[in-house]
Amino acid sequence: MHVHIVYCHPSEQSLTAEIRDAFIRGLENSGKTHTISELYKQNFKTDMTEEEYLRDAFYNAEPPLAPDVLAEQALINAADALVFIYPVFWTEAPAKLVGWFSRVWSFGFAYGVAGDLEGTPENPRVKPMKTLDKALVIACAGNTKEALEEQGRLQAMENVMLGDRIYDRALHKEFVLLGGTERNNATLRVQMEEQHLKTAYQLGCEL
Repeated sequence: MHVHIVYCHPSEQSLTAEIRDAFIRGLENSGKTHTISELYKQNFKTDMTEEEYLRDAFYNAEPPLAPDVLAEQALINAADALVFIYPVFWTEAPAKLVGWFSRVWSFGFAYGVAGDLEGTPENPRVKPMKTLDKALVIACAGNTKEALEEQGRLQAMENVMLGDRIYDRALHKEFVLLGGTERNNATLRVQMEEQHLKTAYQLGCEL
């Protein structure tokens, strides 16, 4: 299996970075291959241009997509599984990942028909998104899973990521919340860190 990871965190000094590394070790130790888009490191542009907005809003496959968007789409279509790893910011993914969806989930790729799929070297057309075998979301949160469930926020996150953004674009989809990591509760954080790193490794092995 070949896995593409979309990783989004502004700091390498984070538990999320450790979870990413543990997950990759699980992939590698179970014989899987992977590629990764590290959105902050590659400074992925997340604001839609007016041209991009009008292209998608009017279901127009004619304007060519930007090279960075085409590159992300090619990585997805080369994979069997797509994995998102990120921290929860205000019951949502980081703005950079939300912007990634806005630009990469374009008309003719994630929805609609692109028409002439061959295009020309000057105006390459979008190749439709393949149906992935699996989509996995690994979200890290300061709040505990139990608290987020009680508040209805975990269900809201799952609805957005799995119900809207993934929808029918993968045969199997899963949302894993790794919570209880806020720094003002040091005892709980240490306990949860160890558990979450084991979970991330196991997810990589079992994907």
